Amino acid sequence: MVTIVTGGGRGIGAAVAAHLAGLGHDLVVNYRRDVDAAHEVVAAARAAGVRATAVGADVADPRDVDRLFDLAAALGPVTGLVNSAGLTAHVGDLADTPVDLVRTVLDVNLFGTVLCCRRAVQVMSTARGGAGGAIVNLSSAAATLGSPHEYVHYAAAKAGVDAFTAGLAREVAAEGIRVNAVAPGVVRTRIHADAGAPDRPDAVAGRIPLGRPGEPAEIAPAVGWLLGPDAGYTTGAVLRVAGGL
Repeated sequence: MVTIVTGGGRGIGAAVAAHLAGLGHDLVVNYRRDVDAAHEVVAAARAAGVRATAVGADVADPRDVDRLFDLAAALGPVTGLVNSAGLTAHVGDLADTPVDLVRTVLDVNLFGTVLCCRRAVQVMSTARGGAGGAIVNLSSAAATLGSPHEYVHYAAAKAGVDAFTAGLAREVAAEGIRVNAVAPGVVRTRIHADAGAPDRPDAVAGRIPLGRPGEPAEIAPAVGWLLGPDAGYTTGAVLRVAGGL
């Protein structure tokens, strides 16, 4: 089984890739800029005994998405997709967020997920000659919390991911494809530093019922379960892994 993990070079995506390698998935680790990190993930996956390759692509670019899936096909039929590529880019009120950053956040988190799912359905659908498969989209607890004074546009994008997951799951259920989402809460990854708030996980720990941020490795098993046969009767679900948020 070949699984594509977008944003697989670091953070939750890297943890998911490591977990899936342990489950025997052959992997295509997508990255946008950090080629070295992606190759480290690939090396670890190969050391675990699976085939793996890194592919640089912008998930918000349709041509890049087509190339990503075309290169993945060299490993074999794609039967899994994890849409983990994402960013917040900025922390603050919407009125103070530059328009180009708003656009980028919406493009990567929502449009990129839609594009990758569209291509995945084309290659997985049993109605189109595929072998079926499973898709897991990375949502966020922000989708229901709204994230005021932080990134309401990111929250809106993730709410869109939830609605899209529910709709696509129903659309392709008869074509051998399951579509689900995992919604993490505050997790220790570079997404916070990249948005200019490296201390955010600890700063907001007091509002998390479990009293601490999560770790990427605590999110990965949920993704692995939803991709696997034990979740064979699960589609259209959003599994919240958010410490009680």
